[in-house]
Amino acid sequence: MGSRIILLSALLLAIGGAAAAGSRSWKIATVVDQADKCAGRRIHIRRLPARFNEELLRNCSAYSPAYDDFCPYLANNGLGQKTFNHSRSWYRSDPAVLEPLFHSRLLEYPCLTDDPSAADAVFLPYYTAIDALRYLYGPLCNSSFEHGVELFDFLLRDDPGIWARRGGHDHFLVMAGPAWDFSQSPAADPPIWGTSFLELPEFYNLTALVFESRSWPWQEQAIPYPTSFHPASLPRLEIWLGRARRSRRPTLMMFSGGGGGGGGGGGGTNSPPNIRRSIRAECENRTALCEFVDCSNGVCEHDPIRFMRPMLRSVFCLHPPGNTPTRRATFDAMIAGCIPVFFQEDSARSQYGWHLPAAEYERFSVHIPKEEVVARGLSIADVLLAIPRAEVRRMRERVLELAPRVIYRRHQSSEELRSRKDAFDLAVEGTLRKIKRRLRSLQEGEVELSAAL
Repeated sequence: MGSRIILLSALLLAIGGAAAAGSRSWKIATVVDQADKCAGRRIHIRRLPARFNEELLRNCSAYSPAYDDFCPYLANNGLGQKTFNHSRSWYRSDPAVLEPLFHSRLLEYPCLTDDPSAADAVFLPYYTAIDALRYLYGPLCNSSFEHGVELFDFLLRDDPGIWARRGGHDHFLVMAGPAWDFSQSPAADPPIWGTSFLELPEFYNLTALVFESRSWPWQEQAIPYPTSFHPASLPRLEIWLGRARRSRRPTLMMFSGGGGGGGGGGGGTNSPPNIRRSIRAECENRTALCEFVDCSNGVCEHDPIRFMRPMLRSVFCLHPPGNTPTRRATFDAMIAGCIPVFFQEDSARSQYGWHLPAAEYERFSVHIPKEEVVARGLSIADVLLAIPRAEVRRMRERVLELAPRVIYRRHQSSEELRSRKDAFDLAVEGTLRKIKRRLRSLQEGEVELSAAL
């Protein structure tokens, strides 16, 4: 950023050579004002060898059995292929490509600096979740405890002063998965699911942006899963939100997901009672009130039409936990104006504080303890039917007000849309705040960093 300001100052002076001195001073002051807007917000993108990012994308067809072909999801700077040829906002997005998507957006960030010593934060463009696939499915599956070791070795060899200046406390990266996927104990024998990246002491100081954080490590922060909606202009965002606002909603509630049936997915007839089985049973018994969209075996993952239409015609969307508490469908539902219903606190309230204020959850969502449903037979539909219609309207309006905060707009979007903060903007702002508080606590000699965060 500093070099840009110097060049711009020189250009303004040259243009203003024939103008009055007062005019020149005004132009230079404008440059200084612009520089001040970046105070405390400067980010340096660390230059990493291609093997940590670009080469991982070039090898996109080598990730079976995790994906038949990963390549289509890399189109459009990580947004994926369009849902149909003339689509301008809807893509077949895969959550795992949030890393290149985030990287692409950060390259447009207005307060980048080439000087790491002037940076308030340092971004590592390491496509962690994509690289993890070779440890999860490939020949390195018994070496998952080594995930991240190569990266740390590079950081210490290549300009080690960047890392050493603050011991990594000012570094951050994006990990397109739940933290649980990267927190296997290095001593696990035999290895269990996941890698050990977040358990390596070398990375204890950096901030990890994940889809789902654990409750105790202070370096983790959950950010929204990417939806399939990536508008490039404010009118396209407003047209969609207007459609969601006007949509007729004859269905009381809907659930899109797998599990809970007689087959696999953790909900077979021989499995113990669980919330997904209870939801499916209620939907099957009260078809006039509940719609079920079977997304078993990933059939909905890259086909938003399957679930967005039912979400648009439903008042409430049910979000039971699955393998982990959080769900991408939470954010799909919000942009459809479908009021989320949660069944445990860590499905959202304790996760996405930068994007969905924890103190406001009663204003835009419903919480029904899963134990009440599974063990005591509480009817979900009866709880929802008891909510006054006026309150339902207010909740839906608040959901749609919050929706722009959980989408990732398309790269190179209009200036008008860039004035509205999206999931990326809020993630960057939150990261800068988190790093600033951590560095301040270090300067003040705080021993227990978690108390300051």
